[in-house]
Amino acid sequence: MTSIGETFRALHLRGDPCLMVNVWDRGSAKMMQAMGAKALATSSAAHAFTMGRPDGGTLTRDEALAHAAELLSVVTVPMQGDFENGFGDDPDTCAETVRLSAEIGLAGICIEDIALPNDTAYAFDHAVERIAAASAAARALPQDFVLTARADGIICGQYDTDEAIRRLRAFADAGADCLYAPLPPDMDALARICAATDVPVNALVAGSFTKQTHAAFAKIGVARLSLGSSLARVTHRAMHDAATEMLGVGSFAALQKSISSDVIDDLLT
Repeated sequence: MTSIGETFRALHLRGDPCLMVNVWDRGSAKMMQAMGAKALATSSAAHAFTMGRPDGGTLTRDEALAHAAELLSVVTVPMQGDFENGFGDDPDTCAETVRLSAEIGLAGICIEDIALPNDTAYAFDHAVERIAAASAAARALPQDFVLTARADGIICGQYDTDEAIRRLRAFADAGADCLYAPLPPDMDALARICAATDVPVNALVAGSFTKQTHAAFAKIGVARLSLGSSLARVTHRAMHDAATEMLGVGSFAALQKSISSDVIDDLLT
């Protein structure tokens, strides 16, 4: 019988990227699965929003695991945990996060190279040691588990694309199954990242990259697409704009754009 990790791994096809939809509660998870998502993921930012907190190191590992377990309880497709820096600086902490994630049924997690809650990137050697420890823990599991290594220095303004590529290559050599450098400068930079390695590359559909199409990402060799907090922020934008009109000028016109409860009920049943 194919494990959930094996199913997840098989979705990572260079030139035919799967869309891994980031969700934040049981309703959004069930809705995205019902609409055809083949893989789901938590979003640390979207989860933090539901807790009334800003993004960036405000969640604990216990909170993230409990949140992921809650989402897993209502879906059957593979799910990845967006687990920030592995919830600790030490390589052994990253390894333990892998083991705990597998225990609750996650198909994989991603670990970034930023020393949250700060924006400082870990030193190169330390960043690689962390991924090596996480990879060793993943390989020691009784089931398949997809470890994604993130080079977040570009998005945090800590280093450039060349350094991201250097780190991603080292992460691949350390055993990472998927590589991810969120929001490089442009599609040319993303194409360079994809060409720099044989390991599947994830691309974040946010910012200027929302103007691209699935076909455009496929053409440059992306193997997986994720949304981060983009979908959650669309819902927050709708709430913000509606509330601005309601509480500001007393208009309720924005509520006319709501979706029928029958449609939602059908997707959640």
